[in-house]
Amino acid sequence: MSLTYALITGIVAIGLIIVLIARFNINSLLVLFGVAIALLLAAGDTPAQAVASFQHGAGNALGSIGFLLAFGTMFGKLIAQSGAADTVALSVMARCGARNLHWAMAGIGMIVGLPIFFDVGFILLAPLAFIAAQESRKPVLFAILPLMASLSIAHAVMPPHPAIMQAIGIYHANLLENIALGLLIMVPTAIISGPLFTQFIMRHIGPIDTSPMEAEFLSRTALSIRPSLGRSLLCILLPFLLIGCGQMLTNLSTQGWLHMLGQFLGETNVSLIISLMVTVLLLCLPNGMTTRQVAHALHTCLAPTGFVILLVGAGGGFGQAVIDSGISRTLTTAALSAHVPPLLLAYLSAVIVRLATGSATVATGTAANLLAPAMAEMHGVSPELLVLATGAGSIAFGPVNDPVFWQLKEYLGLSLSQTFIVWSGTETLISVIILLFTLGLSIL
Repeated sequence: MSLTYALITGIVAIGLIIVLIARFNINSLLVLFGVAIALLLAAGDTPAQAVASFQHGAGNALGSIGFLLAFGTMFGKLIAQSGAADTVALSVMARCGARNLHWAMAGIGMIVGLPIFFDVGFILLAPLAFIAAQESRKPVLFAILPLMASLSIAHAVMPPHPAIMQAIGIYHANLLENIALGLLIMVPTAIISGPLFTQFIMRHIGPIDTSPMEAEFLSRTALSIRPSLGRSLLCILLPFLLIGCGQMLTNLSTQGWLHMLGQFLGETNVSLIISLMVTVLLLCLPNGMTTRQVAHALHTCLAPTGFVILLVGAGGGFGQAVIDSGISRTLTTAALSAHVPPLLLAYLSAVIVRLATGSATVATGTAANLLAPAMAEMHGVSPELLVLATGAGSIAFGPVNDPVFWQLKEYLGLSLSQTFIVWSGTETLISVIILLFTLGLSIL
């Protein structure tokens, strides 16, 4: 596939998605499936190959996030229904004030985002953000956008996220130095792209209707006994603590029962199931909920997630279509053949893989592997800064073939244009800020 043909087909495919959904209001699932099949047919695949490719990508996306969405929604519903989210939200309001909610959520996102994937942190903390926004009488974006930005920044530049750890290993960078540089960049980037950008965007985004997911978390029964702050925090943070404990045990022991226990606890779905059971025992039952009420809450909360899960799968299917069509390989090869400075080359390579695959994790690992053979010729370039530049490029644009794009759209009840502003705009802003900081550090 020629570079010109790859660019034309890629631009036409994305343009079709935008026009068909935003202008003609065609169902997003139908559009993603139809455009993905058309893209593969244009690349020379047979109809059977095109459908198989889409199914493969959708299956991969659903396998990694489908049950996470379901279990995370169930956990969030119990946290909201038990009154724990109210307790924590009121505590945050008392300490920070309603006017500073966006700063508080940015801080929570930075702390939680250090050991946790973006999608896990967002799913688990979304109920808290919804309720905090309701308690403070602020628009939901006032709480969600700073949280989202901080989680994304941590995912892009901070160890021990797998993609960053992979890049550190490939570039032979110093782990402690990358942690220090990541922290140095993360805080100012979170301030700019979180609270400050939130205040700017709130004046231009327009009204946002309450989404079915938000309504589900806010529809909670008034309880006569509100749980204590300690118990509430313990249950809300338990999945993060279990995952972190699992990672620590896995790193401390390479084999034996401790290693197996670490792998067990570090598995996100397992940690969520354990947290669900602990929440029932520590919060729901002591606060007067019957087992029948708990079961009803767990059953009904899954209704709004059905379409979200299918849409996430469709986003993964479209991403696989872009890869299998050859667009990804063509664009990446063109980027590597260009004569640009090493840090910019690392950034642009990750951007192209991100646009082609939709995955930030894949973009970081792929770009690092592509550049690694050329490192011997990159004299005077810090491998630690190469890690940061690659991580910055991996989150650029928040494209439509990223399943998170569609997840956020449905979670927040946004229109397509609003999703581009909120998600794609924030991701691009974060990416550019991290790149500028990285280039500034290279000069110093």
